[in-house]
Amino acid sequence: MPRLCSLRLSKKPTLRLAIPNGSLQQPTIELFCRAGYDMKVGTRSYYPTIADDEIECMLVRPQEQPRYVQDGLIDVGITGYDWIRETKANVVELAEMVYSKVSRRPTRWVLVVPEASPVRAVGDLEGKRIATELVRLTQEFLEQRHVHALVEYSYGATEVKPPLLADAIVDATETGTSLRANNLRIIETVIESTPRMIASPAAWADPWKRQKIDDMALMIKGAMAAEGKVWLSMNALRTDLEAVLAILPALDTPTVASLSDPAWVDITTIVDENIVRVIVPRLKKAGARGIVEYPLNKIIE
Repeated sequence: MPRLCSLRLSKKPTLRLAIPNGSLQQPTIELFCRAGYDMKVGTRSYYPTIADDEIECMLVRPQEQPRYVQDGLIDVGITGYDWIRETKANVVELAEMVYSKVSRRPTRWVLVVPEASPVRAVGDLEGKRIATELVRLTQEFLEQRHVHALVEYSYGATEVKPPLLADAIVDATETGTSLRANNLRIIETVIESTPRMIASPAAWADPWKRQKIDDMALMIKGAMAAEGKVWLSMNALRTDLEAVLAILPALDTPTVASLSDPAWVDITTIVDENIVRVIVPRLKKAGARGIVEYPLNKIIE
């Protein structure tokens, strides 16, 4: 009887994973799917399902994740470098999350004033009012430049606050398009940020969780490495081999293998997808035959 009770009370180990909601939610879910972790989330659900019964998922704002991860309430999270710095959270950084080549541009938190403002430099904000979500880092930024200003937390719609509610703001941007549309001018960059995968020190110290985290990070990195890459395979006569290899990118060393016919070789390589349309016609002219392009899901180094 005691054995039956102990079996009922035993709990299978699980890893608690936080997925960022907001703009990073869909790219994160798509990345996990490419990494082999099929993930879905209902329209009104905060608990995505994942094809791994040892992982429990929930949606958590990136701003809140560092504190929850630090305290061990979440084992693994995905948040911005900006929020790690802002919260001064003690977390283990596992990987920089590059979702795609299109979105590799980092987020910049910039000090901004209205276009008509007389402020031209950081020093001109002495005694002024600044609104931002990034209060601590903004204060540190000003202190390093010996500028004293009132930094207030902004609960949203930060771009509309100057000049009536604030003399300046510190806001996040990638391209600056939205700021220019609101007649705002960038004075200086406070910090640049990219998404990071982080783990709690407690989870990292647990052998089972650490292995689970390492495996996940490996697959995620493999999926990111494969982004925008394809596998090219082709045959060529040995007499044309030098000409064919000269067309392929120099940094990607192709594999050359003999075929049953000693006059021919098989050539395989990994290249950027965006150059395929340029090099394939040249490869064919150089003598390559049977050129095949394969999509890639992961590249594990």
